[in-house]
Amino acid sequence: MNTLIKLEELGQFLLSVAFFAYLDYSWWVFPACLLLPDLSMIGYLAGTKAGARLYNVFHHKLVAVLVLLLGCSFGLQWVMLTGVILFGHSAMDRFFGFGLKFDDSFRTTHLGRIGKKDGRRG
Repeated sequence: MNTLIKLEELGQFLLSVAFFAYLDYSWWVFPACLLLPDLSMIGYLAGTKAGARLYNVFHHKLVAVLVLLLGCSFGLQWVMLTGVILFGHSAMDRFFGFGLKFDDSFRTTHLGRIGKKDGRRG
């Protein structure tokens, strides 16, 4: 099942690349912006609850789709780019096992716990 889910996320990431190809930006913009949604982790400075909420807004695929559709509706390339980046980043995160956060810990996600299981390195 994990392989099937990873393939689905890879497909969604490739879809974001395809959407990006229709935008009027140089190709270097996509990789340059791809990690920007992780800036939302700054919310954890205000605590785990605020951090999880801010992180989840920037990593929720429905938010990404709505931003993309808003950009398409008004013909705003930068808004479409924002939606594509949010969507592609979220798919990439899920592919690597990083999910939406619960508010008890950054390491508790909808995909399970991330990080070291027993405190040992390696």
